[in-house]
Amino acid sequence: MGVELITFGCRLNIVESEAIERQAQAAGLSDVAVINSCAVTAEAVRQAGQAIRRLAREQPERPIVVTGCAAQIEPERFAAMPEVARVLGNAEKLDAASWRALASSNSLRAAGSEGDPASKIVVSDIMQARDATPHRTQALGQHTRGFLQVQNGCDHRCTFCVIPLGRGNARSAEVGEVVAQARRLIAEGASEIVLTGVDLTSYGRERSDGPTLGVLVGAILTALPELKRLRLSSLDAVEVDDELRALIAGEPRLMPHLHLSLQSGDDLVLKRMKRRHSRTEAVRFCREMRSLRPDMVFGADLIAGFPTEDEAMFSRTLGLIEECGLSYVHGFPFSARPGTPAARMPQVAGGEIKERAARLREAAEAAHGRHLSARIGRPLSVLTERGDTGRAEDFTLVRFGHGVAPGQILPVTAHAQAGKSLLAA
Repeated sequence: MGVELITFGCRLNIVESEAIERQAQAAGLSDVAVINSCAVTAEAVRQAGQAIRRLAREQPERPIVVTGCAAQIEPERFAAMPEVARVLGNAEKLDAASWRALASSNSLRAAGSEGDPASKIVVSDIMQARDATPHRTQALGQHTRGFLQVQNGCDHRCTFCVIPLGRGNARSAEVGEVVAQARRLIAEGASEIVLTGVDLTSYGRERSDGPTLGVLVGAILTALPELKRLRLSSLDAVEVDDELRALIAGEPRLMPHLHLSLQSGDDLVLKRMKRRHSRTEAVRFCREMRSLRPDMVFGADLIAGFPTEDEAMFSRTLGLIEECGLSYVHGFPFSARPGTPAARMPQVAGGEIKERAARLREAAEAAHGRHLSARIGRPLSVLTERGDTGRAEDFTLVRFGHGVAPGQILPVTAHAQAGKSLLAA
């Protein structure tokens, strides 16, 4: 049996899991399970532990390696689990030498149940990490969409966020390396490339003379005229540079779908979160982007129940959905993470957080329903994927009533809505 990977969390983890799988297989590692964990919420950490125990029950003789952000931040927690054979940090998981060492070691299996838990831990200081090698994946969409990591780490310190402790400081891949990896993705069959990172819009900003994200996007589109579609993952609106604005306005291969890290619609909550934008700036940004690109569609991350949030503050977050014209909303209940300033602030009662999160999800579903309804009968350009589905330029999910080969860009007119997707004949 080969390497089994279970991935939690963000798209970046998905990209890195493929890199892990390639490195582990190249090292000759086999019959091992790898948990690539997430730490963004307490629930994500709990789910990682649950997966570890399930794997151990199903195959008690199979070694389990735990890595990812939760492992980086709380290595002792996972090392103390008798089911775990090794704990690798975020830097170590992307180092081929780590997997060669595990493949050549006879101690991996024994470490699962015996010995000092500290001996299981191979985790370095992530704040010292400097590597920003771009990693890529084509696992999603059966070779129609490739994800390309161009940035890692974050220099901001939002009061609710534990991710800098797991990812380290911001660092960016070189433009030439990114273009080379993008060219490989196209050669391997990708019609669309998604640029991803922990703080994507900070690309290049750790250096005073570094290129901006707009410069990188422009370089990719110029160097690769054969690339059909380029898409961006989550953005921080205050970091969008002039070059990127110009490309949004004038480059049809850059997809009209931006996902924003907004978090709240109340200015005092935003201040307590240590975010760098105001509600007014968020609304202005969305209006500006729509004026540049009338077909632009927005998604956003929003949190319900941040410490000190009252009903009026939460109502302003709900109102942001309509005021920004959001179509895709990822709504989260606040989760206090150990070691963050927000965990020491006056907390909202758990029942209230749960109730507000449910209302946020309900508002998000209504907004997405309006988005889908508005596209029935309108022409769409859809990149087909496996499972007889595809994504329009604005990321609308379209399902076909017949078999379609993946990797085509088809003109489509949807005739009905079905759940979170549109139906096309």
